[in-house]
Amino acid sequence: MNSTRNKATVLIVDDTPENIDLLGGILRSEYKIKIAMDGQNALRIAASQPQPDMILLDVMMPDMDGYEVCRRLKSNPATAPIPVIFITARSEVEDERKGIEMGAMDYIVKPISPPIVESRVRSHLALYNHQRHLENIVRERTEELIGTRLEIIRRLGRAAEFRDNETGLHVIRMSHYARLIAQSLNISDEWTELIFHAAPMHDIGKIGIPDRVLLKPGRLDEEEWVIMRTHPHIGSDIIGDHDSELLRLSRQIALTHHEKWDGSGYPQGLQKKDIPLSGRIVAIADVFDALTSKRPYKEAWSVTKALEIIDQGSESHFDPALVSIFHGILPEALEIKKRYAETDITDP
Repeated sequence: MNSTRNKATVLIVDDTPENIDLLGGILRSEYKIKIAMDGQNALRIAASQPQPDMILLDVMMPDMDGYEVCRRLKSNPATAPIPVIFITARSEVEDERKGIEMGAMDYIVKPISPPIVESRVRSHLALYNHQRHLENIVRERTEELIGTRLEIIRRLGRAAEFRDNETGLHVIRMSHYARLIAQSLNISDEWTELIFHAAPMHDIGKIGIPDRVLLKPGRLDEEEWVIMRTHPHIGSDIIGDHDSELLRLSRQIALTHHEKWDGSGYPQGLQKKDIPLSGRIVAIADVFDALTSKRPYKEAWSVTKALEIIDQGSESHFDPALVSIFHGILPEALEIKKRYAETDITDP
């Protein structure tokens, strides 16, 4: 016999105490029993934690009949998976069809046979448990795949940064800045997380830039700038065209994060809101971190000086609305900067 802790829970819903006593007597030795004598209480118990593993549901009840209870259970994502077995005196084929169409797994006609009740409950619970086990396996494998994909993207982003940055922490900081800006726009949590995970791929195209250009300690000449300006297209080609939302956004960011609000950016010369929002967000996050970080061609600037440059670029380089938002999230951004610091920068 199962221990009480491991017993499955069966919710019996019936407005007649004698029926509840009968079903409880049949099942109590093998299962934990919960009782509801009307539809509202049945819905409440089904939605509470821990949820019942199965519901035995009478059809003919006052106020809310079993069909309506079943409909509401199946329309609520939190209770929809719970298997329902109708137990009723109605024996017409049409009644049974209606119950199955409502989402019930089975239909037992009164007067009930104890062996049939025991057999149906046992078999449907076994099926339900097997389904939950498979769903857990799929969920775990999916989470593992998503985690692996995100880690690969982060590693690729850092691979590009390692070529002109000692630790690759730039992609970590700027992706956090980008997420803070997106959160302030009240966009969906899903999109905010997408931009957080896609932002590290913004400069993946630098992999294709020769060291003599990428690592040059001084200013680039015009020929070298022509080469450097190819990295958005290189990045777009590296990421490629995929169905994945994450990779699509990564490609969009790689291609557009050097576009400027006034149309003077590259590689396409887009302007204002023709530049995708993701590219406009990453432009600010990227530039702020680049300005406040040491690079082969410059020392790190103070936060104060970096903000002056960003403010000067409002309406020319950057979306002015996003510049204003960046000022609003600056305290959180400075915490990120401190947490993932490579060198200590002090404001003058």
